Amino acid sequence: MKKVLVLGCTGSIGKNTVNIIQNMSDKFTICGLSAHSNKEKLYELADFYKCPTLLTSLDHSEEAYKNLIDQAKPDIIVNGIAGASGLVPSKVALECGIDLALANKETIVMAGSLIKELARSNGAKLLPVDSEHSAIFNLIERIGSKNVSKVVITASGGPFRTYTKDQLEQVTLEQALNHPTWNMGKKITIDSSTLANKGLEVIEAAVLFDKTADQIEVVVHPQSLVHSLVRTNDGMLYAQISDPDMKHPIYSALTWPENQESFLEPFDLFDQTLTFYRPRTNDFPLLSYAFECVKNKKSYSIAFNAANEVAVQAFIDKKIGFTAISRIVRAVLDKNWNAHPQTFDDVFEADKQARSLALELI
Repeated sequence: MKKVLVLGCTGSIGKNTVNIIQNMSDKFTICGLSAHSNKEKLYELADFYKCPTLLTSLDHSEEAYKNLIDQAKPDIIVNGIAGASGLVPSKVALECGIDLALANKETIVMAGSLIKELARSNGAKLLPVDSEHSAIFNLIERIGSKNVSKVVITASGGPFRTYTKDQLEQVTLEQALNHPTWNMGKKITIDSSTLANKGLEVIEAAVLFDKTADQIEVVVHPQSLVHSLVRTNDGMLYAQISDPDMKHPIYSALTWPENQESFLEPFDLFDQTLTFYRPRTNDFPLLSYAFECVKNKKSYSIAFNAANEVAVQAFIDKKIGFTAISRIVRAVLDKNWNAHPQTFDDVFEADKQARSLALELI
């Protein structure tokens, strides 16, 4: 029986993780739960699963997460916390030597090299839960890293894939929150509509799989059935295909390194249509800015993430328009981010500076 600590249990990743555990109670048990502010739902889940070890993540301190882990004694931690606030629990989990099923892409975008070193030095496994990175991880595990020349990340293209530049200027918050294929939280849904989310995934892939910007490609695939591909040295493409359901990558991380039978419906290839397009980076520039960050390294990806988070929140609060998000990120990235973060304190300081700049621009 594998003991699972679920961070962000009331969000999309958390709910899907709890659903898996509920359906496979012979293999998994919940040993701890955290939620950001939804105490009512947190206590409801705790009561249902008879789980006494809880944390509301309004307390983001390392000590709070360390106490939670010490009490829960998990075999694996699922980090489904959204945004930069997910970095601290990732750090603490790996310092404790616990395998980390990571859906919080900001952990890698902000502090990837430090996080990878923590995992290595403490004997913990870093298991990607983003559907794209889970696909790449599993393909590379089977094919072998030395045989992979390029990774190809798929993007749904969001709800505005076919919008003109003029139409994008008129996009409302309500429109941006209506994603065509995925049911997610507000921030990630808006990121998907601007392609910022895909940009974050490009940065994450570069770090996780040791790839340069030239070894990463993004392809728009509206059906969201192919979750990513790898190209091998001989030019062949290998894909991971499944329904757009986050339970698949979560289950893959929970059961790694085994490939176990699950309660999930197997993918049916019949009567499916798969289409692929080049991303329109002129109209969705955040994706191209992310590739810049991969090339520039240093603190650029930290600035990208921080500025985007601030700008997205301003859009949610209806203080700025849709296309202003990318303009704010561009203005922040045009500052000097050449300092190379040596410690987590350096990461938090760069994050703080970028947020301050973005707020000034707003």
